[in-house]
Amino acid sequence: MRLTGFRLERAGAIVHFGDVVPHQTTGGLISTELRINDRIRVPEVRLVGPNGETVGIVPTDQALKLAQEADLDLVEIAPQGRPPVCKLMDYGKFKYENAQKAREARRNQTNVIIKEMKLRPKIDAHDYETKKGHVVRFLRAGDKVKITIMFRGREQHRPELGFRLLQKLAEDVQELGFVESSPKQDGRNMIMVLGPNKKKADAKVEMQAEKETKAAERAAAEAEERAAFAPEAGRKVAQKKERGRSENLDPEIEA
Repeated sequence: MRLTGFRLERAGAIVHFGDVVPHQTTGGLISTELRINDRIRVPEVRLVGPNGETVGIVPTDQALKLAQEADLDLVEIAPQGRPPVCKLMDYGKFKYENAQKAREARRNQTNVIIKEMKLRPKIDAHDYETKKGHVVRFLRAGDKVKITIMFRGREQHRPELGFRLLQKLAEDVQELGFVESSPKQDGRNMIMVLGPNKKKADAKVEMQAEKETKAAERAAAEAEERAAFAPEAGRKVAQKKERGRSENLDPEIEA
């Protein structure tokens, strides 16, 4: 639709407009689904067989007939081709396998999480061991750890205390992590970042295997305990004397 040569009269003023093309909006979302079978409207396609073999350029009607004879679908896999490339395949199975691969990729994708642990430069030994235990747990889970040394008052004039503490911590956990970002001063704080030696996915698999091993060991220990308790219970039952009716009566009274 085009509007041509009209004028607008408003408040005594006349404004002339030339050709005006109204703004047209497109509706709906662009589909990402592949075109299959009767939805393929081009006159000819470059056909690929079900096993990946090249058939060549054939009329679309003939390609559809071949798909029906093989009980397969004609799927347009490269619409930008001239002519478009189509393949004979089981489209339902193809979609299912792609969905499974996407689900597996989402499950195995690495989500980098940075944990933070704060220490004081004059931390005592017990608190240090507790904090180190948390850092070890984070690294084993495949997470990065940001170590922050907080200086207060006169401690700000002794940055070497924080530096030595960070070095000691890095050495204590070197089997599980490495120094990704060296210690550096940031205002009143000193910061160091430790990265895990194992990827998140590998760490998750290892931790799951450890849980299963511990569960199996617990089950085996409980089974051994039950097996050891069973003979003792049997002996106690065997040793218990069964009392007859006459034993419950007065011996002077005849049965």
